[in-house]
This record gives sequence, structure tokens and C-alpha cells, in this order.
Amino acid sequence: MQTYWGIDLGGTKIEGVVLSKPSPDAVILRKRIDTEADKGYDHILSRIELLVDMLRVETGYEPEHIGFGTPGTNDPSTNTMKNCNTTVLNGQPMVQDLARRLAVPITVANDANCFALAEASLGIVPDVVPDYRCVFGVIMGTGVGGGVVFKTALDSKPMVLGGLHGIGGEWGHNILEENGYDCYCGKRGCNEQVLSGTALQRFYYEQSGEQRKLKDILARHREGIDPVASETFERMLEYFGRSISTIINVLDPDAIVLGGGVGTVDELYTEGFERIKKYIFNNGVVRTPLLRPKLGDSAGVFGAAML
Repeated sequence: MQTYWGIDLGGTKIEGVVLSKPSPDAVILRKRIDTEADKGYDHILSRIELLVDMLRVETGYEPEHIGFGTPGTNDPSTNTMKNCNTTVLNGQPMVQDLARRLAVPITVANDANCFALAEASLGIVPDVVPDYRCVFGVIMGTGVGGGVVFKTALDSKPMVLGGLHGIGGEWGHNILEENGYDCYCGKRGCNEQVLSGTALQRFYYEQSGEQRKLKDILARHREGIDPVASETFERMLEYFGRSISTIINVLDPDAIVLGGGVGTVDELYTEGFERIKKYIFNNGVVRTPLLRPKLGDSAGVFGAAML
């Protein structure tokens, strides 16, 4: 029987899945172990190897190919990892090292691309836009990222757009706020430094002097009891509309899926959608659906399996 194997490599957890077919209902086994990233690059590889061995033993199947979702990307020009927030991976030939250790071919993609691929293959997009050709996946959580998935024909398999530099879909590190917060990437005011939950909480703290979680900030805005919470909310909506408009202006995708904790905020799908109209290069008309993800925290590992 053909099986589909995916590994989602995170900073704290590594998750693996074995599917009997490309379907969220076809899970043979899912398993998670700690990454233990503080012990270094070689140790992370050994943890991945351990997880794959556990999947082999417990399922009785052997992988023919394994897809990996990673917290960065493989640079096509050097075949080494870059832009990883698990920084010990940067500059490392992880694809070759894993292929050698696991003795199977592997394919690697950024975790945001895996999210987009999962929702386009197995998730919400086929339910709502079955004839799609291009999908953009947005992640707005502790960090901000994005991924592009496309089909060459309506009946073809969806594929990740990695790009010449391996940075296709890197929406999180475009400048949104001139002279904004410093970003670890070396620029200032990136989408990640404006729209992530971390950035919104930081803005609230700097204006109010109080530390609050985003959920509490939004609740205080909705209750009408906190002007700073309302200012933070307004900031989120306005910058969301501006940043999403750039995706539509460049790619004009058939759908955009919003993932991550910030992506669950209801008003993004209503008031945030209205803000896009101010900036889109289409006479204020927006037909692009903003979709809620269907697969939850399964999206990353399912997308890896779909690689």
C-alpha cells in the first residue's frame, strides 16, 4: 500500500504523520516528540531520525518519500537552510543530511507553505473554491508568514511555489510600517512586527503601560472600556487591510486562508475585509474570499505529507 509521510519540524515539537491516502481521515499514525533544539543541529537530526524510526516500527510501513515542513527554507543556490527561527539550522545542509540518515528521498518546504498546501489539498479551499488555481496561506500568530500554492491546470495536483531564492510567499518580511519596530531579519516595520500577536501586545503595552494578552485586549475593545485597546484593534484592522491588498495586487489568488491565533479574530473577516478595499488596485472591489482553516494544528504536518 502506498503511504504518505510528513514531518513538521517546530522549535519545541516535532510531529510526524503517516497517511494511507491524501485525506485528513486517513491517518494511520500521528506522533509528537520534543525537538530539544537547545542541544544543537546534530541532536535535532537525531530526534527526527528517532521519530521516523518510531513511525516505521509502530505502523509496520516503510516510507518511499518524506515531506518536511521547516521553520525556514532551503536555499536552492547553496542547498543549505536559511531564515530559520530555530537558528541552529541556518547554514546547514539539512536536506542532504536527512536524506543520508533516513535513506529515503525527502522534500522540504517552509511551514507556511505546508499550511497553504494542506488547506488547498485537504482543507477548506476545495470545499469553498473547488476550481481554484492559486491560493495564498497567511499565518498570523507569534510570528507572521505566508505561502503560495498553485495548480498548472484545474485537474492537476496543487504545488508549492518555492521560487528562485526559495522565499516564495515570504509575506511576513515585507515592510508594512516605515520606521517601525526592528525585526530580526535586519529590516524595520515588517508585517511580522506589526500584525503578529506579539507585536500587537507590545504596541498595547507601550501605549498603556499594562501587559495584556491579545485576547484580553480585544475583549476590552469590544466592551468599549479601554481606548488603548480600541487603538490597538484599529491598528490591526488598518494594517491588515493594507498588507492583504498587496497579496491580491501581486498574485490575485482565488482564495486566502488565514491561520494562526490572530487569524481567528472574527473582525478580520468583516471589518478587516472592508479595509482591503481601500488599497486594492481594483476600484475598491474585492471578491477574494478570506477563509478560516479547516485542519487546525494538523495543517503543517498534513501539508508536509502532501509534498
